[in-house]
Amino acid sequence: MSPRAGNTGPHTLAFVESPVQLLNVLEWAHAHAHTVGAGLTLVVLSPIDPMTRGQLRRMAELAREDGHEVRWEEARGGAAAPFQTIGGLAGLLRRAERVVLGDPFSRYVQLLLTITKARDLVVVDDGTATMEFVAQLARGERLVRWHRKGGRPGPRDLVFAPVSSAARKRLTPSERRKVEIFSSMPMDETPDGVTVTANTFAWTRARFGPPRITKGADMVGTSLVETGVVDGDRYLEAVSSLAKTHGATRYFAHRRESAEKLHRLAVETGLEVVRPDLPLELIARRGPIGRTVLSFPSTVVHTLPLALIGTEVRVAVCDIDPAWLTENASPRAQGFLSGVTGTARDVHRLSAVSAV
Repeated sequence: MSPRAGNTGPHTLAFVESPVQLLNVLEWAHAHAHTVGAGLTLVVLSPIDPMTRGQLRRMAELAREDGHEVRWEEARGGAAAPFQTIGGLAGLLRRAERVVLGDPFSRYVQLLLTITKARDLVVVDDGTATMEFVAQLARGERLVRWHRKGGRPGPRDLVFAPVSSAARKRLTPSERRKVEIFSSMPMDETPDGVTVTANTFAWTRARFGPPRITKGADMVGTSLVETGVVDGDRYLEAVSSLAKTHGATRYFAHRRESAEKLHRLAVETGLEVVRPDLPLELIARRGPIGRTVLSFPSTVVHTLPLALIGTEVRVAVCDIDPAWLTENASPRAQGFLSGVTGTARDVHRLSAVSAV
């Protein structure tokens, strides 16, 4: 095993569906290196999206370099894939003493939680969604992603409700089960009995950098348009205004941003669109990176300042104007996004920009 490998204890099984989740499992393993024994199997429940798959492949390489076992599952490769994947993992799940997961809202993960008998459960960050998960768990609410909250449950939600309810119970500490949340996100409410451990991005800083810093500014993309929260035209207007005001030249695309939107953005703003091959925390730490990084409310306003500690990079976050929201946006959207911005540490806060 590599000397960098985290000592994660016997029979630890981790499930990830995104590059950020995999990064945060590596951070968790690094943070627990001196407190528990060795042996981590990382199971990648691969999505279909090509950009996400590419980043996951690169992250899997880093995990193997650190001495961890990686198991790649084509979990969405056809109608029978979920049944084959869950059936193939059932034995590992029943033997695991600890299960680490990145997305408690995932139906896939919720199904897997009904099988495991692990006494230790760990939730690592899946971005800002972790803030909502913790709040819902503390209040005993059903698990619903923040941008969907407020709408009526659909037929699939109703059918899946018993599984979701069982998963929430599994994620509630008891005499038989310990629950840890490993997070870089701020939390107003902490569920009773849950252990919260801070993710400081120590692995990222030890593995990469320090970066070369350029004089200009870079922008970080968001998938708020793709999730139906923000109007596409208003978003492009805001990006264009920010780029002109701050002299930004590059736009780091979110892995879920559509090709059509990115093409239009490049044509209308003149920004160079960059599709990162790794999570932005690693891209920024590896460099080169602009002296100013501009972002809308998102995970990176919390994680980039940690990854870039000791550098001269300034992270600036622009508020979302309520006028940008779509008519279908969740009633919770504006409050949640304001909370993401307002609770960010070590960032420069910008007012919402006007339309160009």
